[in-house]
Amino acid sequence: MVLGKSGVSVRWWVVLAMVAALLLGGCGKDDPQARLEAAVQQLQDNLEAKDTRAVLDQLDAGFSAQDGMDRDGARKTMTLMFLRYASVKVIALTRKSSIDPTARQSGLTQAQVVVTGAQGLIPERAAPYEVRLEWRLVSNEWKLVRLTWE
Repeated sequence: MVLGKSGVSVRWWVVLAMVAALLLGGCGKDDPQARLEAAVQQLQDNLEAKDTRAVLDQLDAGFSAQDGMDRDGARKTMTLMFLRYASVKVIALTRKSSIDPTARQSGLTQAQVVVTGAQGLIPERAAPYEVRLEWRLVSNEWKLVRLTWE
């Protein structure tokens, strides 16, 4: 586990960064693209609300992130970060979601995000990331399968 100066895992910031890709407003329940965009937005909302259970509900059973993080690792990282910071914000500078035309159950979101954490009004930590979120459509719900970042 890589820890930053404050002792907080860098992976946590990545988990939050994935949510930043969520600033997409979707509509139309029968439109897979709109549902994917809505799932991205819901992920961001859940992270900013510090709702670990809701975030975990959006992760696929086989979820993985770089450096070997799985669902349990994501839960532990979120718990640590949510305890450390009173507020968490995810700002998407750019983002794009698409559905694989050859495999309609696969979606991809790419985004440039800034993730901040603060105890008060002024952020104590702000970090930029390039994130890639790979999604799978499972029983009409988009689940996050893989997360990578730079």
